Amino acid sequence: MDGIIEQLKDLLPHARLFMGDSLKERYSHIWRMNESLKAMCLLLPESTEEVSKILKICHQHDQPVVVHGGLTNLVGGTESKGHEVVISLERMNAIEEIDESSRTATVQSGVILEHLHQSVEKKGLLFPLNFGARGSAQIGGIISSNAGGLRVLKYGMTRQLVLGIEAVMADGTIINSMKKIIKDNSGYDLKQLFIGSEGTLGIVSRAVLRLQEAPSSRNAAYLAVNDYESVVTLLKYFDQGLAGKLSGFELIWKNTYEQMTATSEAVRPPLQYDYEFYILVETLGSQPKTDQAEFQEMLENAIINEMALDAVMAQSPSDVDWFFRIREDVNNLTDFMTHDQHFDISMPVALIGSYIQSCYDRLEHIEGIEQIYAFGHVADGNIHFMIGKENQSDALRLKINDVIYGGLEAIGGSVSAEHGIGIDKKAYLKISRTAQEIQLMKTLKLAIDPKGILNPNRIFD
Repeated sequence: MDGIIEQLKDLLPHARLFMGDSLKERYSHIWRMNESLKAMCLLLPESTEEVSKILKICHQHDQPVVVHGGLTNLVGGTESKGHEVVISLERMNAIEEIDESSRTATVQSGVILEHLHQSVEKKGLLFPLNFGARGSAQIGGIISSNAGGLRVLKYGMTRQLVLGIEAVMADGTIINSMKKIIKDNSGYDLKQLFIGSEGTLGIVSRAVLRLQEAPSSRNAAYLAVNDYESVVTLLKYFDQGLAGKLSGFELIWKNTYEQMTATSEAVRPPLQYDYEFYILVETLGSQPKTDQAEFQEMLENAIINEMALDAVMAQSPSDVDWFFRIREDVNNLTDFMTHDQHFDISMPVALIGSYIQSCYDRLEHIEGIEQIYAFGHVADGNIHFMIGKENQSDALRLKINDVIYGGLEAIGGSVSAEHGIGIDKKAYLKISRTAQEIQLMKTLKLAIDPKGILNPNRIFD
């Protein structure tokens, strides 16, 4: 250990190397800021070259490395036990270029998503990836986990928004594929190795991201129905009728909606608590007046034709913000839980209603569960569960896991729609992947990181 530390001290100035007592103010997750980081040391590189030099030293000494981004990971991906070198990319936070002609942004991995949103907006452009943790999530972590969010329906997952990547391999080799082009069939698409691999194959240091022209209109509405079949009907109705403008279609179960809107005036309910399901619909377009009129007409027709029981449309940008604040601020759920357990499962859209209802029914009979909340991105088959429980025992945790995950294999679902596998879901990977797929993943890991030093024991052992 002394040899590694001395080499790292020679590489980085004192202010960017934390050890011992200086780690007390650092943490491994944004929700665990009261727990000090456990690590051999924490390093803050400021360039790809520094990351490369750090990894060369760690590779030489077979030293495990854990990578930190915005620390919003929900599957244990940023945890460390004390013997690892932790590399935080927070200092690599430059937006190097916004190219308006090619509609791309070249960024370092430590750039915070919300900062990117603000920067491209000034150029009349949009980076469409959007979710509640945008104020702290960093691009490197977003890419490494292939994050999803609220607009996957229209724009796809992170992997659809990445054109080029620079990544550092376990031995310090820098792979530079920072291209701005959309179409490139010249052999293997190597950037896809790093997107969604949770930092196990390489550390993403820079990226070229695909931008869109910023919409000039944004509309939103809440609709209410009493059965899941109506949810699917409305999804097809809006997707067909809005001719590509539908950008979000979020579903909130009744008890979740009640809790989300019961805590303060800022998140008061747009619709009364009279229905089983609440749907948040968002549209993005280019003609403010006609887009609003079109959307309003579709809402009215949905009521007239009894596809929806009730609806309310946002009348201003502040209304739109209010509508989305209800959906995004999950603290309105977790703040009232003794302990919480999170899930991000996915399945065919048609099966969501019955599957989630069966989970509710079974969870309600488990002693120790205090709250059950479901909501999610129904248009892409991704539903989130948040379970409040009275203790953190393994027995209770496993009972809950068995309910949520138990039926997914039979219906072709996944234990992770967007959060990844990390440490927490390793035992359940076999539900979503065949033995042959898992073996191929292990083969790739062994070939690219033969010493197993990068984010070890993530995804599989």
